[in-house]
Amino acid sequence: MPPSKSSRSSNGVTYADSGVDIEAGNRLVEEIKPLASETKRSGSMGSLGGFGGLFDLKTAGFDDPVLVSGTDGVGTKLKLATELARHNSIGIDLVAMCVNDILAQGAEPLFFLDYFATSKLDLDTAKSVISGIADGCRQAGCALIGGETAEMPGIYQSGDYDLAGFAVGAAERGELLPKFEDMLPGDVLLALPSSGLHSNGYSLVRKLITDHQINLNEPGPFDETSTLGDLLLCPTKIYVRPTLPLVRDGLVKGLVHITGGGITENTPRALPDHLSASIDLTTWCLPPVFAWLSKLGGIEEAELLKTFNCGIGLVLIVAEDQATHVQSALEDAGETVFSIGSVTSNDHDTARIDYIGHLTEA
Repeated sequence: MPPSKSSRSSNGVTYADSGVDIEAGNRLVEEIKPLASETKRSGSMGSLGGFGGLFDLKTAGFDDPVLVSGTDGVGTKLKLATELARHNSIGIDLVAMCVNDILAQGAEPLFFLDYFATSKLDLDTAKSVISGIADGCRQAGCALIGGETAEMPGIYQSGDYDLAGFAVGAAERGELLPKFEDMLPGDVLLALPSSGLHSNGYSLVRKLITDHQINLNEPGPFDETSTLGDLLLCPTKIYVRPTLPLVRDGLVKGLVHITGGGITENTPRALPDHLSASIDLTTWCLPPVFAWLSKLGGIEEAELLKTFNCGIGLVLIVAEDQATHVQSALEDAGETVFSIGSVTSNDHDTARIDYIGHLTEA
């Protein structure tokens, strides 16, 4: 005789038995809905829980928009967050890495989606991460309109998780950056400081910490007011609010987001092949975290400049006769600004950087 329906239900294997808890995922969606609602902006439509996020470009105020999209993660900085069980700011990093790239194209970040994958969903950890994502979205002025939470036992180790972010922005057709056709020798490079390591170079940082058996919970060797772990988890700075108005006013020819590859690899990306950049390394001071890493690992200056941001998070390329005005506007917005160099003629086949002087410690 075949088993009854009730006995099949009580004895059969369930999805939860394999390590996937659908109900936990549903509870998470309900708990983060208020966080997402706090990021609403013009153009936002609907709420979390549908099959896709909605956004109305017309309501957002665009006439002839070009969409700009970007995706990124936060790399092995996640390992520090999980080791220290501090998850509330890593979401800011995720948003920053995406929206700063979109900004570099001259676009306004409009909406954001996240992907959170783990072995087994821990509601407190996931909510903490997503609260950071919502915080980053508020800083960037974009709406958190959706995402995905995936439980994948067997893919991730217990307690581990991974993050990916997806952002979409828009610019009016004539506002896209870089404006290669407008760039000239003599254009000025204005730089905005980073907030720390941002989200690049952490595999090297973690190697140095392991090799030297450094305790992340002890006071920072370069700042004893905080633990080293807290200092290394300082979230990536978001540059949208002070910079976007200048882009819209036509005062910026190019923007460089200093991410993986450092100043050396990223600056040429915003220059046409027939131009280069001359950067004076004495125009700003190397922040203490980078000086500490350099000494700890015996890292040569050239390697430092192509691995870390070295204290510079964003570079603006502006006309020489507008540089003072742009710098004043940024300072009025609360930014510290360094004039670090200029655009130069190029005798090579591709854009490059010529460094002047050497990095000096703060």
